[in-house]
Amino acid sequence: MPDLRAVCAARLPDTLALLKQLVQLESPSTDKAAVDACSAFVADRLRALGAEVQSVPQSVAGSQLLATWRGEADGKGQFLVLLHLDTVWPIGTLTQLPLREENGKLYGPGVYDMKAGTAIVLAALQAMHASGLKPRRPIRMLFTGDEEIGSDTSRALIEAEARRSALVLVLEPAMAGGQLKTFRKGVGTFKLVAYGRAAHAGVDHSKGVNAIEELAHQILRLQKMTDYDQGTTVNVGTIRGGSASNVVPEQAEMEVDFRISRMSEIDRIVTAVERLKPVLAGSRLEITGGLNRPPMERTPTLVAAFEQARRLGASIGLTLEEGSTGGGSDGNFTSALGIPTLDGLGALGDGAHAAHEHIVISSLADRAALLATIWTQWE
Repeated sequence: MPDLRAVCAARLPDTLALLKQLVQLESPSTDKAAVDACSAFVADRLRALGAEVQSVPQSVAGSQLLATWRGEADGKGQFLVLLHLDTVWPIGTLTQLPLREENGKLYGPGVYDMKAGTAIVLAALQAMHASGLKPRRPIRMLFTGDEEIGSDTSRALIEAEARRSALVLVLEPAMAGGQLKTFRKGVGTFKLVAYGRAAHAGVDHSKGVNAIEELAHQILRLQKMTDYDQGTTVNVGTIRGGSASNVVPEQAEMEVDFRISRMSEIDRIVTAVERLKPVLAGSRLEITGGLNRPPMERTPTLVAAFEQARRLGASIGLTLEEGSTGGGSDGNFTSALGIPTLDGLGALGDGAHAAHEHIVISSLADRAALLATIWTQWE
């Protein structure tokens, strides 16, 4: 076996240059054309490496990109590699937060979450191509364009590919200390709309029903559903309503985020929210939403996968640790199906969705070497 860490380290300047190109292709989830342009760029590089590439068109979100790299045998199940090309950053962010290198780090919008993941996958493929190595199983890569907004158009394809897989590798960024993620909370949202009755705030105040007041009652009920002992949080995140200060508001709405650590909590939360009743006479509530991503629970299957990854990492001089996070990823879907899933294989860094978002440049080579080792040595 060639020294994959040395091979990837030697190619680090090329990997860094590629990552910069990816970040410069701004691709917010809500801009289909921008996401598709980034996808086309990645598709060209995959074809140059000999991958079979196909696009799965989507009418609203960015189209999904599927690529396959053939392995030594096709009958053992595939490696499924999950990535997303969309980011939370709007077009033009680079003018305020330009790419910059400082103290061995690369700063830029979307660099950590998760353009670096794509650069790492391409670097790992390039290292294997240059070394004449083949993976033990076919590598199936799925690049999606709507992960940051819930994966509504991509979930069915993610789950279908996962069911054909022996192992799922999620190139979401590592935790700040480099840990892989063996536990993630489940994520859901609710939207509550309160309807009241409009009236002049000075002349006919008593005839009105204040929709914002109704929401205020519901906010207190919702916030009390949080149970830290169970690992469950409920957070009223946004409120909108009213038209003018001298009008009793007829309508108001709020968006609610909830996180659960185990599926046993979902019935309690959903039932409690769906049973909310108006407090004010003459008001009405409309409730929509529910669970978007099931929790990634730390099951024996996930622990066994991590332990094998840890051993393979150690074989090339890398120390891997595991950790947990309250954020969700597409790995939540695959782990819930019982498929061995390794999440957080992306770059080390910090600041996802924040102005100081960055990656540790040297980690690009180490993570590419780890990925190539998994592809060639996984049992």
